[in-house]
Amino acid sequence: MKSALPIATVVLAILAIWYVAAALMNASLQRDLFANSGQAHYSTQELIVGSLNMERPKLPAPHQVASELYKLVFATPPTSKRSLVYHGVITLEETLIGFAIGSALGIGLAVLIVSMRWLDRSMMPWIVASQTVPIIALAPMIVVILNQFNITGIAPKAAIAAYLSFFPVTVGMVKGFRSPDPLQLDLMRTYSATRAQTFLKLRAPAGAPFFFASMKIAAAAALVGAVVAEVTKSEDGGLGARLLAGSYYGQTVQIWAALFVAAALSAALVGLIGVIGRIAQRRMAFSS
Repeated sequence: MKSALPIATVVLAILAIWYVAAALMNASLQRDLFANSGQAHYSTQELIVGSLNMERPKLPAPHQVASELYKLVFATPPTSKRSLVYHGVITLEETLIGFAIGSALGIGLAVLIVSMRWLDRSMMPWIVASQTVPIIALAPMIVVILNQFNITGIAPKAAIAAYLSFFPVTVGMVKGFRSPDPLQLDLMRTYSATRAQTFLKLRAPAGAPFFFASMKIAAAAALVGAVVAEVTKSEDGGLGARLLAGSYYGQTVQIWAALFVAAALSAALVGLIGVIGRIAQRRMAFSS
């Protein structure tokens, strides 16, 4: 109860600021609507109520977004292309495939970098440089190149999700594998442990906390990559396609609803990894 009160206070403050911002930003459009309909005289209350219930507002009010979410998530069949569940499943599928590929690639690179010191100097700068290219510019290029090899559908979007997700896993796991104390490494040498034994019995367990922390970042990054990829090629659907359609037709309520579903998916993935991480670390601590 004590922890819920601060959260509820922040949520209420955000909603209040949101309502005020929506009323202020939409007021000019509502005045134009009154003028076009020949309504010269109107009260402040009518202006505020109209601003918060416009069909195509600059900034939709919270209740409009909530109503759109209910309509497109619960009141629309999941098989319909208007349903956000339908598009959310497509985005989630692309995200999970890209996340799995990116995580596997990141862990593999981290193992190589930690095992071979020369790779640290030769590969890490390129890994860091790979993330300096804006994904919004890189995504269309990847989609076009893969299309030339008849690789279409989910694969190009999963590739972009993997591109964004491998980096945090690589950096996090390199740091995790190098986290054991030098005295612990010396102890393994005194036991004549092989490099593989040192890695499996010391470096890998030491990297577990870094593993789950980097996986949380990677999951969120993979979802961002999938959504950006869907914006560049919207024919196959997905939340990015809904964002693009909403921007084409000025449906800001639809855009915000899709954004909330994307945020909910990201939060669910991060939360699930957090739960798995806590269970795994508790068991590792118990077994040790």
